[in-house]
Amino acid sequence: MQEKILIIDFGSQYTQLIARRVRESEVYCEIVPYNKIPAITADIKGVILSGSPASVRDTDAPDVDVDTIVKSVPVLGVCYGAQLMAQKFGGKVEKSDTREYGRAHLDITDPSSILFKDVTNHSQIWMSHADSITAIGEKFDVIAKSDSIPIAAFKAKDGAFAHPVYAIQFHPEVYHSEDGHKILNNFLFGICGLSHVWTSASFVNETIASLKKQIGEEHVLLGLSGGVDSSVAALLLQRAIGTNLLSIFVDNGLLRKDEFESVLHQYKDMGLNVVGIRAGEHFLRELKGVSDPEQKRKIIGRVFIEVFEAEALKHPEVKWLAQGTIYPDVIESISVKGPSATIKSHHNVGGLPDRLKLKIVEPLRFLFKDEVRRAGKELGLHPDILNRHPFPGPGLAVRILGDITEDKVKILQDADHIFISNLKKYELYDKVWQAGVILTPIKAVGVMGDERTYENVVALRAVNSTDGMTADWSHLPYEFLAKTSNEIINNVKGVNRVVYDISSKPPATIEWE
Repeated sequence: MQEKILIIDFGSQYTQLIARRVRESEVYCEIVPYNKIPAITADIKGVILSGSPASVRDTDAPDVDVDTIVKSVPVLGVCYGAQLMAQKFGGKVEKSDTREYGRAHLDITDPSSILFKDVTNHSQIWMSHADSITAIGEKFDVIAKSDSIPIAAFKAKDGAFAHPVYAIQFHPEVYHSEDGHKILNNFLFGICGLSHVWTSASFVNETIASLKKQIGEEHVLLGLSGGVDSSVAALLLQRAIGTNLLSIFVDNGLLRKDEFESVLHQYKDMGLNVVGIRAGEHFLRELKGVSDPEQKRKIIGRVFIEVFEAEALKHPEVKWLAQGTIYPDVIESISVKGPSATIKSHHNVGGLPDRLKLKIVEPLRFLFKDEVRRAGKELGLHPDILNRHPFPGPGLAVRILGDITEDKVKILQDADHIFISNLKKYELYDKVWQAGVILTPIKAVGVMGDERTYENVVALRAVNSTDGMTADWSHLPYEFLAKTSNEIINNVKGVNRVVYDISSKPPATIEWE
C-alpha cells in the first residue's frame, strides 16, 4: 500500500506546485477537487488544503467537511485553506485594506513549533491573498506573523483535535519562500511521519509489476513520437510484456530534419519492436491551402488516426492501446472547474480507442514531466531521447505560420537544424527547456551580393521552464545569436532576416500557434 498525502484543490494556480514540492521530497501525493474528496483511508497520512482565487466570505465559496478531515489525519492549510480553517473553528476572516501580494518576511513567534524546525527567523515568504485572518478560534495558537499581518501561521492547541492541525497564510511551495521546502518537509516527515519512498526506482519497479498484472499475455499497441513520454512508456511496457508490445512511429513530413531516420535507429537499438511509416505526402496533401492553426491541428490529428488505424488493423492480436498520458493531463480532466477552456487542441490520439475497441493502458498517468525524465534515466533511456526538448505533436505545422508547402517545410527544417545544432555545439542545449524556429508569414527587404532581396523572416524561440505551464525566454549569449543568425541567412535559401522572441508564458504561449 502506497502511503500518500492528499492535496485538496480549491482552484489555486499553485496547487500543482504543492504536489511537485511534495514529490520532490520523495513522498507520493495526489490532487483531488474539493467537491470530489475520497474517503480518508489508511494509506492517506496527511491532507494539505490548497489556496484558491475565491474568498471564504463568498456565499458560494468552495467548502469541505473539515471536521471529518481533522479527526482522520494531520492537516496543513495553505492560504485559503488556512482561512477556511480559521472560519470553521470560530475565527474571523476579513477583506484586507490592501491586497497582500509578493514578498514578506516570517516572524516566528513560537520557535518550538515542529512546522518551523530549522526555519530561519525573518526568512522571505510569498503572500498572495486579498483576505486576512484577523482572529483565530480558541482551539488555536498563533505561531508566526509577518511584516504586514499579525497572523501568518497558527496551530491547534494540544488535544484540540485528534491529529495535529497547522495553517499558514503564505505559500511555501513557491521558490520565493526561501525556507518553504523546510516547512513542507517538517509537515511531511515531522508531523505526518512519512518516509522517503517515492523514488524513480520504486516507481519503475511497481509500474512494471502492475503492468504485468494488468496486461498479462495480451498484446499492446503504442504510438511513438520520438519524445520522452512515449519513449519511457515504451520501455516500461517492454520490461513488462517484452515482444508483445508493438510500437508505431509515423513520419508526418513535419518532423525535424533527418529526425525520422535517427529516432527510428535509436528505437531499434533499444530493442523495441517498431514499425516506421512514411506518410509525409499524405499529411501535406491534406494540409494544402490550410492556414488556420486549429484546422491544421485537427487535420493532422485526423490523418494520424487514419494512418495509425490502417496499421493497427494489420495486427488483430492487439487488445490494448498504450497512451503517454501524464499527471497534469489527469489533473486537468478532473479539475475544480472542469477541463480548461481550449487554448489549443491537444495532439493526443482522439477517437481511436472506440473505433478499434482497444482497452487503454497509461503507464505514466501518475507522473509529472520531470518525473518522467527521472524514470527514463532509471530505465537507461538513450540520452539523445531522454534529454530531447519537448516538440509539438503537430510538428513543424504549428511553426509555419500560414499555409504549409513542401518548400516552407524545407526552409524551416534547414533553419531549425542550424539553431538546434549550434545549441548542442556550444553546450547550450541542456540549459534550455525547449527551442525551435518559427517561419513567419512576413517577408522583408534585404541586400545580398549588392542585390535587393525580398525573402522570409524566421524567429528563434528558446524558453526555460519546468513543465511548460509557465516559461521564461532564455537569455542566450548575443555572440551565439549573432553567429546562428548569420549562419541561417548564409545557408538557408529564402531567409534574409532572423529575429529572437523574448516573450514569456504567460501572456504568450511557447509555440506561436
